[in-house]
Amino acid sequence: MNAAPLAIALGDPAGIGPEVILGAWARLRAEGRLPPLFVVGGPQVLAAAAARARIDCPLVPIADPAEALFAIGAGLPVMAGLDAPYTPGAPQADGARLALASLTWATRFALSGVAVGLVTAPVAKSALAAIGFDYPGQTEFLADACGLPYRDAVMMLAGPSLKTVPLTVHVALAEVPALLSPDLITHKARIVAAALRRDFGIAEPRLGIAALNPHAGEGGQFGDEEARIIAPAIASLRAEGIDAIGPVPGDALFTPRARTGYDVALAMYHDQALIPIKTLDFDEGVNVTLGLPIIRTSPDHGTAFDIAGQGVADPGAMAAAIRMASAMAAARSGA
Repeated sequence: MNAAPLAIALGDPAGIGPEVILGAWARLRAEGRLPPLFVVGGPQVLAAAAARARIDCPLVPIADPAEALFAIGAGLPVMAGLDAPYTPGAPQADGARLALASLTWATRFALSGVAVGLVTAPVAKSALAAIGFDYPGQTEFLADACGLPYRDAVMMLAGPSLKTVPLTVHVALAEVPALLSPDLITHKARIVAAALRRDFGIAEPRLGIAALNPHAGEGGQFGDEEARIIAPAIASLRAEGIDAIGPVPGDALFTPRARTGYDVALAMYHDQALIPIKTLDFDEGVNVTLGLPIIRTSPDHGTAFDIAGQGVADPGAMAAAIRMASAMAAARSGA
């Protein structure tokens, strides 16, 4: 058992976040794998969501994160003081303010050490932007809260079958070639390798690095980024002692045989990384932020406003995110 509980940020209360938090608690308890945790705010939201989705999850009010270590046996510990109306499928400004307050406090708890890490439920970026949230997403918010530049917070998607990292994230596909550089690839690859050693117990991480163009450029016929940018970066990484292979054509990197040759795949753009992980591990995919001094995981899905409140949301990814955060905390503590 970790020495401190995990803090769970509620996410947008109009989405499926409340349901999957409740469902993950019930699933992990049934599995006998429930670590100490607590939800930051939203007791009324969670109570309404549990009743509507018919999830049997007693809520235990707490005033201090330390109480979660003892309250988790009786139900789901929830810190009071932050709340909003429960309006599933209909995002509201009050809900966005609750989501931001929950994220802010959960981050503070993790930074102060009273929480061993945080797990974030999905937010609606447009709803947060409407109330003045000036970050592309939660990852950038967390990097700033930790006093780090955005480039030091690396998004990894992890599931039972695959771990993958998009080197460029929320940008238009047309912008990707200009954003790629040997420095970008080597910088993020170093962060990934260090995190796999520290948080996942992989002593000698193997990195599979994707090509950008079809057939890895076909000797320059379909683009020269492989020869000009990606291959030099791989050579630099190997010179540093990092086991990196590539550039491997994107249509070959994710085959079953290829996946046995690396621990994580580094992809050049968003969909190149997310399509395979969501195809293979959609209901158990976890978004992990690497490179931070704190642990942060999240289910690899969005708010799903279209099904919120219907009791059909699968809590598997949230349960996986909680399990992974707890395992990462144990790895950091040497437990």
